[in-house]
Amino acid sequence: MTITRTCSSRRNFILGAAPAVAGGLALPGMAREVFAQPAGGATSKTGSANEKIWSNEYWAQKGEVKLYMFRKRAAAPQAGKLALPVLFLVHGSSTSYRSFDLNVPGHGDYSVMDKFAGYGFDVWTMDFEGYGRSSRTEGNSDIASGVEDLKVAVEIVARETGQERFHFFGESSGALRAAAFAMVRPERVNRMVLGAFTYTGQGSPTLADRAKQVEFYRTHNRRPRDRDMIRSIFTRDKPGTSDPAVGEALADVELPFGDSVPTGTYLDMTANLPVVDPLKVRAPVMIVRGEFDGIATEEDLLNFYKKLPYQDRQFVVLPGAAHSVSLGTNRQQFWHVMRTFLEMPPRLDGAKAG
Repeated sequence: MTITRTCSSRRNFILGAAPAVAGGLALPGMAREVFAQPAGGATSKTGSANEKIWSNEYWAQKGEVKLYMFRKRAAAPQAGKLALPVLFLVHGSSTSYRSFDLNVPGHGDYSVMDKFAGYGFDVWTMDFEGYGRSSRTEGNSDIASGVEDLKVAVEIVARETGQERFHFFGESSGALRAAAFAMVRPERVNRMVLGAFTYTGQGSPTLADRAKQVEFYRTHNRRPRDRDMIRSIFTRDKPGTSDPAVGEALADVELPFGDSVPTGTYLDMTANLPVVDPLKVRAPVMIVRGEFDGIATEEDLLNFYKKLPYQDRQFVVLPGAAHSVSLGTNRQQFWHVMRTFLEMPPRLDGAKAG
């Protein structure tokens, strides 16, 4: 393993190794019905500032549950054109996919979807059961439920793109969902970036505080989520690591969908960790941690990192960032490290390279 350290602000280090290719290509039979319902490409519905990027909406079906999906790319797909690499974004516990396509007028670019569509990716995301435009049910939308959601969603992606394997980025409990999905559907995973991830939860001040409400999470399938709660995502670890306008903009687009969200991921993160076995994540992985993130200690994340079976792996600490690496003041650093990892050239066989 090679170790590279670069400093910006206070610190930023990457533990890297030579890349490898993950997973097989055999696809299991689809256990649940999936269907695509394009609903037109109107970026104005999302609040995105970039009107030039093509977008479309889809629905996936999980039993009786309808799951909303959204897609962006630089231009509409055209027959005969080379397929773009697919990046699937997986949201966390307290917000919908809109956290990945946020418009904060007068405060710079915040849409991860727009940014990576501009980089040349075919960017997809979704609302999990009980979030955003997806069906609100009696379930608590825990990590296992999120894995089932991803199983049907990726079949829509495969059908629409003609591709079999995709890059994933998950943030917070979205990282748990993505990694848990990778354990059971390795043939669908190309490269994976896990932001604000947690492994065992040991030593986490955020989870220790959250655990005080564990009995509520056990007995209620939804929890309150008001404007103050959304603001706290950006202030609880280190005030000043994000622009206050971001919390307000995110609350503006989230609260029309209700003042509560499912409890399942909170219950998993306070009572059921670990929910991901690193030995079963057979894909290239980058772990991205904000310097001040209280969701997991560096030691806990490094314990997970060291057990990953693929040597194509990186561990990155972003200086000046807290829990939300994608919406913080230093989000450009996040864009940079994720793009670099996803565009890693393939490993060459040493016997053939010379």
